[in-house]
Amino acid sequence: MQYTFSENVQSLQPSAIREILKFTGMPDVISFAAGNPAPEAFPTEFIEKISAEILREDPVLALQYSITEGYPKLRELLKQRMAAQHCFDPNRDDLIITSGAQQANELACKVLLNKGDTLFCESPSFIGSLNAFRSYGVDLQGIPMEQDGMDMDALENAIQKSASPKVIYVIPNFQNPTGRVMSLKKRKKLYELACRYDLVIIEDNPYGDLRFSGDPIPSIKSLDAEGRVSYSGSFSKILAPGLRVGYVSAAPELISKITVCKQVSDVHSNIWAQLICTAFLEQMDMDSYLEGLHNVYRRKCNLMADGIREYFSPKIQWEMPEGGLFLWCTLPDEWDMPKFCTQAVEQYKIAVVPGNAFLVDESAESHSIRLNYSTPTDAQITKGIKILGKMTTSV
Repeated sequence: MQYTFSENVQSLQPSAIREILKFTGMPDVISFAAGNPAPEAFPTEFIEKISAEILREDPVLALQYSITEGYPKLRELLKQRMAAQHCFDPNRDDLIITSGAQQANELACKVLLNKGDTLFCESPSFIGSLNAFRSYGVDLQGIPMEQDGMDMDALENAIQKSASPKVIYVIPNFQNPTGRVMSLKKRKKLYELACRYDLVIIEDNPYGDLRFSGDPIPSIKSLDAEGRVSYSGSFSKILAPGLRVGYVSAAPELISKITVCKQVSDVHSNIWAQLICTAFLEQMDMDSYLEGLHNVYRRKCNLMADGIREYFSPKIQWEMPEGGLFLWCTLPDEWDMPKFCTQAVEQYKIAVVPGNAFLVDESAESHSIRLNYSTPTDAQITKGIKILGKMTTSV
């Protein structure tokens, strides 16, 4: 049968990252291509203990249908934690539990944008969100990034030229893929532009709790006095991504529409996983727990960075992150980046992600690659970076 696909999905293509990840199942492949948390950081014993308690004490609660907005106790605990972080104002915000931050961003796009409306994003940006936005036929415009975040002059110029500017999507903390942090000055300017041109900001913050150096910067949501910021977070990077528990903090009117859209999508997020997250917030010493995560990621990031310093060609430009999961490298303009990535995985069994995978137009030229230090073992980081280093010095 010849299928005719809907206009919304005709242009969607498989993620370049997912295509590269197919190679990671091959024997002996070292993957720097994933975006997964460190396996050794999972609190498996805690999850096992809490799961047993839930199924012993209240199995029906964990196995029955639940409400779309999310488990009430979890929502209240998140509101309290986020209020302390100035990401939730009980006087003008509401909160809904989602199936990961990916669904949070997709639903925000769904309720805010019509086909042809313009959504501005960082360039490069997270491929998962880009594909979600593409599925609604929006006019997706990438704004160049500087070391401290999106180029605000370029953003304002693009807003002024757009026929229907509606939403700005940003990952201000340890951005995927660059690992960069948006400065407070730019966060304030971004919010000012949103107010001036009547736009909504989707602030995606899955990595904010993974700062292992430097000083925290206030969220864009903490600046919000007009209900212009939809703030999404997740348990994926601090607890376990397989639970698929995320959340959105935004104005009640926006949360109400997101709730209706979620009802027609998946009814509600996994309630067993929500109960795990509830116990996590109730019982875990979060300061001590997060310090443990920081130690893991600081060590793994430093291990990769030390290898880059020792083995990579000095022609390679790279950026040392202050947190998150990724390290961004840029090859000289005269080098063939796609060929480099293909050769790395096919000949040397090292998987990296080409930078063009994170662009609005994946066919556009890029000379960068993203390296992930959280997923591979220490031995794999040491070996893989040494091999990549030999590649960079032989080009």
